[in-house]
Amino acid sequence: MNNETLKQQNITEIDRICSLSPVIPVLTFNSLDEVLPIAEALVKGGLPVLEVTLRTDIALEAIKLIADNLPDAQVGAGTVLNPEQYEAACEAGATFIVTPGSTTELLKHALTQQVPLLPGIQTISELMQAYALGYKRFKFFPAEVSGGVNALKAFAGPIGDVRFCPTGGIRLNQQQTI
Repeated sequence: MNNETLKQQNITEIDRICSLSPVIPVLTFNSLDEVLPIAEALVKGGLPVLEVTLRTDIALEAIKLIADNLPDAQVGAGTVLNPEQYEAACEAGATFIVTPGSTTELLKHALTQQVPLLPGIQTISELMQAYALGYKRFKFFPAEVSGGVNALKAFAGPIGDVRFCPTGGIRLNQQQTI
């Protein structure tokens, strides 16, 4: 499969995943005993898209537990920092990958993978770098301290065909499609 096809599939799949849930809970597990009860409750409550951060030693096991036991869940790996973590998350069953920021190495690596990437950006320069590689869907992190909705509106001025999943400091009364 060529890069252009993978780029379009990435956009389509990220759009599909994001459309399944009004918000994406970002989860950090410290005990495997809590994984399935929390994930089941979220899915049952109408939040089938879950991001498990790779901030603990059990994160990959948590992703595998969810992937193996909750067929209605879309479990992604968050806080992915390098291609090795990307690969490990895919092997654990992640259906999407989320990064807090964007390195050229990680952006290019993801373009060779079937599991789509939602790259993190904070600045217009990071947005432009990822956009130049074909990305059009982004995690905006940390959203609130980086300008929130006003920053996203400003980004959309020069680059209007992108969409964002803001994370970090967003409150219910600020939720809107950007």
